[in-house]
Amino acid sequence: MAEHRSMQRGALLDAARSLLSEGGTEALTFPALAERTGLARSSVYEYFRSRAAVVEELCAVDFPVWAAEIEAAMEQAESPEAKIEAYVRSQLGLVGDRRHRAVVAISAGELDAGAREKIRAAHGGLIAMIVEALGDLGHGEPRLAAMLLQGVVDAAVRRIELGAAEDPTVVTEAAVAMALRGVRG
Repeated sequence: MAEHRSMQRGALLDAARSLLSEGGTEALTFPALAERTGLARSSVYEYFRSRAAVVEELCAVDFPVWAAEIEAAMEQAESPEAKIEAYVRSQLGLVGDRRHRAVVAISAGELDAGAREKIRAAHGGLIAMIVEALGDLGHGEPRLAAMLLQGVVDAAVRRIELGAAEDPTVVTEAAVAMALRGVRG
């Protein structure tokens, strides 16, 4: 029975990822989850008490996986520059991933404080990884630089998400260049 419940919970999370990546937070509704999974709407409520609860669970499940991939890429890099490059590239490389799209849709959405806090904590973990590399480069304000660098990554993510005029590789290379050389390119 417990196994069956965990399978249904997994199916609901997967449906939530799809809905979020297709239509953003507005698309994530209990009727839509019920329809996608073939469960009765009342059953959806047995697993999650609210949309925010679905979102929180998605963050709890997907963010660590995501962060681990970025961390692994950074750990393979030898120099601080290479670590920064890996940080940018690995995040942008995850853009096509539904988990990533879901998480991007979530961070833009209206969330309760608990879910926002979880997202902030997860982002904080990513930022911490890069603060160290920036410090090793001799940056005077590594924490501030990390926040700004993440802003560049977030802007590049949005640019790729929008299916902007440029090819995703062009956006990625531009973001890496900006991260490593500033506006000199």
